[in-house]
Amino acid sequence: MARAARVTLQTLGVQHPEELDGVFASMTRERAEALIVVVSAQFFPERKRLADLAIQHRLPTMHTQAEYVEAGGLVSYAPKYSELFRQAPVYVDKILKCAKPGELPIEQPNKLELVINMKTARMLGVTIPRRFCCAPTG
Repeated sequence: MARAARVTLQTLGVQHPEELDGVFASMTRERAEALIVVVSAQFFPERKRLADLAIQHRLPTMHTQAEYVEAGGLVSYAPKYSELFRQAPVYVDKILKCAKPGELPIEQPNKLELVINMKTARMLGVTIPRRFCCAPTG
């Protein structure tokens, strides 16, 4: 898809939070225009730092958790994880009633949530179309 859209993807594997400064410097040298942050439990505590570095390096960010946007990231389009976690007890109940876990259906989220940090958008000079940022009035 990236090739068809004439977008060059660069994958940067980061193993430790100490590597973030160097990775952002590398993205600046390579003239990256945006950043997709893949969820990682070890980087969740670093979400504010990630947002600050992205803003400092003028990189719009896409996230897979709204909490990253709440910490200063630009946008996320993802399931609302709190709703997904509410489904866990249903599966536990079925398993405790002797259902075989391998036979239970795999459920995928059927609702995704778009979260945009308008303050970050303004700081980066990103224009968000009105249909995405304003609730209908009336």
